[in-house]
Formats: sequence, C-alpha cells, structure tokens
Amino acid sequence: MSYMKYTPYLYLIFSLYFFYDGIEKWNDPDATPKLSLLIGAAALFMFFFRMHFAKKMANRKNNP
Repeated sequence: MSYMKYTPYLYLIFSLYFFYDGIEKWNDPDATPKLSLLIGAAALFMFFFRMHFAKKMANRKNNP
C-alpha cells in the first residue's frame, strides 16, 4: 500500500491543471470557467484533507 502516500499529490496535480484550465477559459465568452475552478478547488481541498488524514493515521500508528 505504498502507493497511497502518493495519491494526495495526484489531487494537487489535478488541482493545478483545472485552475490553469479555468484561467484560460476566463476571457472566452462561450466557455464556462466556473466548473473548472470548482473542480480545481475540490481537488485542492482533497489534497489537504488526504495529507491531514495521512498524518493523523501515522500518529495513531506510532502512538498506540
């Protein structure tokens, strides 16, 4: 299960991509940047949530 420590960084990469996509769509009148920015914000939240939860589980494992 060593891959689980790398998954939060995938959320960070997705967040950066969707924020970039939302900024690129900002001046296009036909595009909807709000959805990209919302997904980017959700991915950023998931990154911080996963990091916090991983630290919490590591502390629980080290301190029985």
